[in-house]
Amino acid sequence: MRKIKYKKGRKLQHITLEYTGTHKEHETEMQLFVYDDADVIEYDKFSIQALNTCIDYSKNNWLNVHGLNDIGLLKTIGTHFKVDDFLLADILNTTKRTKLQEQQDILFFNIKSLLPSEYSDNISVEQLSFILKDGILISFQEKRSDFFTHIRERLRTHAGIVRTKKVDYLLYLLLDAVIENFYITIEDEEDKIEELINLTKKGADPVILEKIENHRDNFNFLKRSIVPLRDSLYYLKTIKDDDTNSLIQKDTFNFFIRLHQKSLELLEQIESDMSSLESASNFYFSEQSRKMNEIMKTLTIISAIFIPLTFIVGVYGMNFDYMPELRAKNGYFIVMGSMILLVIALIIYFKKRRWF
Repeated sequence: MRKIKYKKGRKLQHITLEYTGTHKEHETEMQLFVYDDADVIEYDKFSIQALNTCIDYSKNNWLNVHGLNDIGLLKTIGTHFKVDDFLLADILNTTKRTKLQEQQDILFFNIKSLLPSEYSDNISVEQLSFILKDGILISFQEKRSDFFTHIRERLRTHAGIVRTKKVDYLLYLLLDAVIENFYITIEDEEDKIEELINLTKKGADPVILEKIENHRDNFNFLKRSIVPLRDSLYYLKTIKDDDTNSLIQKDTFNFFIRLHQKSLELLEQIESDMSSLESASNFYFSEQSRKMNEIMKTLTIISAIFIPLTFIVGVYGMNFDYMPELRAKNGYFIVMGSMILLVIALIIYFKKRRWF
């Protein structure tokens, strides 16, 4: 899956209903849970024609939509639940940033779910949208996934307090599950950073620097995804303070405040990990400089050894007629021996000075 680039996203009109994501091969399917403290009814492969007969507003209803390719079905959902087209457009346009929006009796939440890709260093992205109305929560996913499997099991088995609460608590659980994916992604990135740091200690391979830059991009992308989430959750806190929204129960606001705290923790963790990544980058360049210094030191020592030898050869390469050593019987051997002794003396001197 590709990484979404907000600035380069395809520009659409606000009310253009067109799916811009990459999961165009997935059929649109629906699943409905109707539950309360006493009972739960699950409708798998739910049909749009059964909306009027199956939804029970005296209980809690969770309608989960998998796949966003059937525009007609989404329009029907929008018409039935009185959802404006511009909200449907936001659901279909996967280049939108995370946001929270209130509209009359609707609370709309749009969020990105991020997970590490299995076979690459990229991050897999899926957009999820939620519409909260009195007695019903509608969730939209680009494809079938197991983000909410444990929540479905809690509904089926009456585990926890989800069936004793309203659908606003269910929204909290779904958002919490998405935020957990951020933790998984960051943990995966941290493991890869640790591997990179170990690789930089073994050598200064240019591929390592390329990987460091890739993970730096990933962390920046994570940060750009979490910041609007943090702002949206903070807005929920202001709703609690102003007491202006009846869709979220007063005792449920504290759960959303926990999510806001989690988003702050995620941002702090990203800052810490980016510092570690910067350290890995600095270590890479330090190791590269150290190796270059070793090479230069070796070349300097070799040059220092050959400079006096070059001087001797240059002296005896002069074309003067009267040079006594040129006519000595053993002159060649004497000069060569002297040069060898000079090299040995220089090596011993450099060793004593610990230059190599």
